[in-house]
Amino acid sequence: MVEPASSPVKSATRTLDIIEYVVACDRAVVAQEIAAALAIPVSSLSYLLNTLVERGYLARDGRNYTAGPGLERLQARSHDFPIAERAAPLVRSLRLQLNETVSFFVRRGWVMEAIVTETSDHALRYAVQTGSMTPLYCYSAGKALLATFEEAAFEQYLKEVDRPKLTATTLTAAADLRREIAEVRRTGIGHTREESTPGIHGLGRAVLVEGEAVGAFAIAIPSARFTADMEQRAVELLVTTSALLSR
Repeated sequence: MVEPASSPVKSATRTLDIIEYVVACDRAVVAQEIAAALAIPVSSLSYLLNTLVERGYLARDGRNYTAGPGLERLQARSHDFPIAERAAPLVRSLRLQLNETVSFFVRRGWVMEAIVTETSDHALRYAVQTGSMTPLYCYSAGKALLATFEEAAFEQYLKEVDRPKLTATTLTAAADLRREIAEVRRTGIGHTREESTPGIHGLGRAVLVEGEAVGAFAIAIPSARFTADMEQRAVELLVTTSALLSR
């Protein structure tokens, strides 16, 4: 089915997302990967890719797309592309696919900072402030990051960090957190069950590059919409999206 004509703003946003994604990947990508990563229908994507190739912003070799000569300025800095700029189109894609608030966090010592966030447009939603600092132990992205710690570093964290109870369900005891993080290491997904904010469930997954955690995606879902089907879909998208950024 052909998608209805998009607004100029939507087309412009998608065009910029494609450019940012291809440049940030710093490798050849196929159309199917771009469509999956950015949640763009194939009918729209084909037109946008052809236009970008014609204008020289992308180069095409068979089925593969790379940055074209028109993006020479961006190509010159592609190896040092900031993690926030690499994560931004993927955060936007997750938000579009789920219509829930999605953020990307990086660790700053024993806390983490939200460096990219996209807010759901539901009336009932959770908002994250870009630049905000939050603890690790009671947020899904934080638990995902804690699960990447070596055992000695994790024990040091438990010893040094105060863990106030933010809600009735916040896990604060060292024994409880050890069990929780062991489960995150097993599944790869951090969970929070109204532990930082009443009525909000969180799902998070760390992104590893060459074995090092560079950050974590998180999805915040109100309890009213947190169904088994929603959880399964969100987890699948987190796994796929994290793998894309890990490349």
